[in-house]
Amino acid sequence: MRVSEFVYELPSHLIAQNGVEPRDASRLLLLQRKEGKIEHLPTFREIINLIEPGEVLVLNDTEVIPAKLRGEKDTGGKIEALLVREVEPNIYEVLLRPGRRIDVGRRIRFLSEKGEELLCEVVGRAGKLWRLRVLSGGPPFSLGELPLPPYIKKPLKNPLRYQTVYARRKGSLAAPTAGLHFTPSLLEALRRKGVEIVFISLTVGLGTFQPIRVENVEEHKMEEEEYEISEETAEKINSAKERGKRIIAVGTTVTRALESSAEVNRVRAVKQSTSLFIYPGYQFKIIDALITNFHLPASTPLLLTCAFAGKELVFRAYEEAKKLGYRFLSLGDAMFIT
Repeated sequence: MRVSEFVYELPSHLIAQNGVEPRDASRLLLLQRKEGKIEHLPTFREIINLIEPGEVLVLNDTEVIPAKLRGEKDTGGKIEALLVREVEPNIYEVLLRPGRRIDVGRRIRFLSEKGEELLCEVVGRAGKLWRLRVLSGGPPFSLGELPLPPYIKKPLKNPLRYQTVYARRKGSLAAPTAGLHFTPSLLEALRRKGVEIVFISLTVGLGTFQPIRVENVEEHKMEEEEYEISEETAEKINSAKERGKRIIAVGTTVTRALESSAEVNRVRAVKQSTSLFIYPGYQFKIIDALITNFHLPASTPLLLTCAFAGKELVFRAYEEAKKLGYRFLSLGDAMFIT
């Protein structure tokens, strides 16, 4: 299967630069797989009429961390770093942008917007990641900014717009963006209707948004991301499956976590890592419906969406969405695939 089969034209003016307010005022495209039918609903809030009592809505409660640092090299020149993880006390792996090279032993001085300073030394490299030792200042995550996707060109007036309203577990480098459409009032209305709302945690890392750089889809390798499914969440999902109720995944990160923990028509309570790459041909074991955004061409979230709904139907929906001026990518509009 060729990656080029999943390329489509995305005009830049359709890439959302800000989220709508209120959050649930974004538009909603309803994609019905069995009927091959596409409907357009005026607001995401209409989803309350599409989910039935007893069905389970699964959300990823991860919180984006302020992992983006700006600084200068001791040789001069600005540099940007994305903090990925602390691998040893005071030693961090970072991704340098845009693909900068730097010699071991060089020092980088990072500054926060408040003028706080962090001095680091380059001590090595691990694949595409560089290792920095903190010499003074910090801790690093206290100085950073939220790492917005590169296609969002300006800082958000309200950085919280790139966090879900239910975010509570710090650790992600990007938001689980399908959840950005939910408001506290919409979640409460769903609960009052009898919808079961549960949470999993998947720490969104480099793997979710890593570009596919091979020609054949099957050769792409996802980087591991940590996830956790509690006993309570697993029990509620399994009980609903036994009663024939739908399991609705909010986003591709939730989908990967649930499918990674799947047994025979059940999920396991686990805390582990997953490198599961879902692309067309995958047989879904747990989820029955998917809430998601409109994804980048030839991206792993797009391939997952095509695996769930079929490439032809997804691409037809995308073409309709483009003609109708839907807003694409992280801060854009939503799709509900049933």
